[in-house]
Amino acid sequence: MRTLRTLFLLLAVLPATAPAHPHADADAEDARLAASMLALVQQVVRLAAQSPDPQAMRKGIDGMLAGHNREANRFAAELLGEILRDAPPEHHAMIGSIARDVVAMARRDLAREAALGEPASTQRALQARRDLHAMGLRYYDSAQFLDAAGRDDVLAVELFLRARGVNPQVRDAEGRTALDLARRNGNRRMIAILSGTGAEPVQ
Repeated sequence: MRTLRTLFLLLAVLPATAPAHPHADADAEDARLAASMLALVQQVVRLAAQSPDPQAMRKGIDGMLAGHNREANRFAAELLGEILRDAPPEHHAMIGSIARDVVAMARRDLAREAALGEPASTQRALQARRDLHAMGLRYYDSAQFLDAAGRDDVLAVELFLRARGVNPQVRDAEGRTALDLARRNGNRRMIAILSGTGAEPVQ
C-alpha cells in the first residue's frame, strides 16, 4: 500500500481541500480528521523515541514512507478518505501526484542525511583517536579514560567519548564510573558531558 504517502501531503493540501461544512456533521468530520492526523504523527514520534540510534530511526521512517507499516497505512487511508470526501473528483489524481512527489523528496532527503551523517561521525571519531594518540593516550584504554575523569581533564574525556573506544560506564577498582569521579570533584562541565553518555553513578 502507498497510502502513507499522504502524510506529508496533508499539510499542503488540507486548507485547500477541507472547506467549511454548513451541516451539523462538520464537527464530527473535523474530529475524525484530527484523530487520523494525530494517529499518524504518533507513529512517527513513537518510532523516533524507540529507535536505538538516528540511523535506525531514519530507516524506520523511510519504511513507513514506503508503505511497509500496516498500522500507519491504515491511519493514512482513513485520513485520505476524509480529505477526499469534499474534494472534487477531478482533483483526486492531482492530489495523488503531489503526494508521490512530496514523499519522493522526503525519502531523498532521508537518504542524503544518512549518507552524510555516518561518514561525518566516523571522521570525528578518527580525529579524536589521532588527538588522543598525540597526547600520549590510547583511545581504547579504560583506565586512562577514568584517570582523565579523576584529574578533571575535560578535553581528554571529551576525546575519549568522541573516539568511541571505551565504555563510558566502565568502573574503577572501587566501583566508580567516570561520572562518579566528576561528581566527586564537582566538575559541572564534565558532569554534563558524562550525563549524556548513559553512565550511571554507583548506588
